[in-house]
Amino acid sequence: MGAVAVLAASAGVGALAPSAVAAPTVGISVDAGTSLGTVPSSGAGLNTGFGDEHMGDAKVSSLMKAAGVRQLRFPGGSGADDYHWKTHTSGDGSGWIPSNTDFDHFMATAKRVGAQPILTANYGSGTPQEAADWVKYANVDKGYGVKYWEIGNEVYGNGHYGDGKGWELDKHADKSPTAYAKNLIAYAKAMKAVDPKVKIGAVLTTPGGWPDTEKAPGDSADWNNTVLSIAGRSIDFVIVHWYPGGTTTADLLNTPSRIAGVRSSLRSLIAKYEGSRAASVEIAVTETDAVGSPALTSQAAALFAPDTYMTWFEQGATHVDWWNLHNGTDQAPTTVNGQTDYQDGGVLSAGTCAGGKCEPPRETPFPTYWGIRSLTALAQPGDTMVKSSSGNSSVAVHAVRSSNGGLNVMLINKSPQNAAQVSLSYAGFTPAAGAVTTVSYAKGDTALTTAERGTAVAQTLPPYSITTLQLKPASGTAGADKPTPAPTPTAATPVVSASGTTGTRAQGEIGAPVGQPTPSSTSGPLASTGVSNAVTYSALGGLLVIAAGGVLVLRGRRRRALHGK
Repeated sequence: MGAVAVLAASAGVGALAPSAVAAPTVGISVDAGTSLGTVPSSGAGLNTGFGDEHMGDAKVSSLMKAAGVRQLRFPGGSGADDYHWKTHTSGDGSGWIPSNTDFDHFMATAKRVGAQPILTANYGSGTPQEAADWVKYANVDKGYGVKYWEIGNEVYGNGHYGDGKGWELDKHADKSPTAYAKNLIAYAKAMKAVDPKVKIGAVLTTPGGWPDTEKAPGDSADWNNTVLSIAGRSIDFVIVHWYPGGTTTADLLNTPSRIAGVRSSLRSLIAKYEGSRAASVEIAVTETDAVGSPALTSQAAALFAPDTYMTWFEQGATHVDWWNLHNGTDQAPTTVNGQTDYQDGGVLSAGTCAGGKCEPPRETPFPTYWGIRSLTALAQPGDTMVKSSSGNSSVAVHAVRSSNGGLNVMLINKSPQNAAQVSLSYAGFTPAAGAVTTVSYAKGDTALTTAERGTAVAQTLPPYSITTLQLKPASGTAGADKPTPAPTPTAATPVVSASGTTGTRAQGEIGAPVGQPTPSSTSGPLASTGVSNAVTYSALGGLLVIAAGGVLVLRGRRRRALHGK
């Protein structure tokens, strides 16, 4: 109304233009004295597939290392449930698989990157003995010391629910959660007999996402309750996949606010069946990205990445792995908020072409790569995450107390058009006066930018940007006192930001929807986990195709086509 009035008044006085109304300043609070735990040693992880012949290229390894990648997942998604590690084959062995992606080549890549491996044992067409042999080869014969082992990928997608047409290979005659739980015990027993130090992970459905809470004919309980009630004492961590999606980019960027609710539901389940050992059972998010939303490689996905990693870490997850290192696409590029989005789930370009248009040259980092790499300016494994909150959900905040006594604060401006003015206040830390070092990534950038900009108490954030303040303590102060742990949230009480608004420890209710609707008879079963909008499954040319909101995302068992071959 004010702008209209100005325009009307100026109509008779020539070139006088209306002035934009300044957006209100967003208040940011950082409590450097309250710990949310330490950044896990695995740090940011990536998925790598046995079909990715460029996984071990020197340039690729260098890019992963520079991005602070601390974990690599192998052999990759649904393909893991049909992969035989000893022969480096998939299925009947007739399909093409590059020779330079076998287990030993993968481990060489992990060593160059400085990342720990997390391996997915073949549940779909494998056996406990095959998995135990893998443990022996890895940890006894080769001395690799592989600690984390998943038993299967998305096993609940084996067709037991819905119309029986799942996306995950499972050759067991009985595809129920009861059968999975009993077989899981057999896997754990065989693998730990070889190396008692290995940690075994159980595949769970994402709370709030299909098929969570579903019961198929003959079942007495849903997947999660069944698996944990039978096999809970045989596992060391639980696995969920986080694909929250969203109809718009704004939807996507608000999804981290639901993570606390998902974590709360998982902790309730774990406590229900694990008793005194519940606290030692870890939560691993071994797949996540922006699939199901309009953005996959453009700036919204880049902003989603560090916000998602940090929120999961603050909620106690020990592993978060992005899908994917390379992925490729058969979809023509789209325009998202004025930026080309190549509809590719990888962080590095696979150089594929679709719809007469091609991606950038192979190994060009997409914005999602830079979003993940932004985490290197915020934290290192072992640093202490501290409490922080934002007065407006348009700006996300995460804060970390660094080992050198400083304080790093990441600010994410989710507005694609408008800069954000922020004012910051601190408890338990007195920042040095004057300009501060900032590390930023804004729309259109092709690298992180380090500059002296603003102060510790006032910053202007560019539109659609990630800005990390690297603060030093004021002279004569000890910086922050040693952070004290935040009160441990109960399973029934998700953590809420101090201001009561969405912030670092994002709000969420128990069982808050992850974004997957219950499949209807017309849409078929919903593929994967956490994908929003209507999602249908079909198989094309041996590839898994997820149709999510009109966007096709390839997640094939044979990944050759997904890596630009």
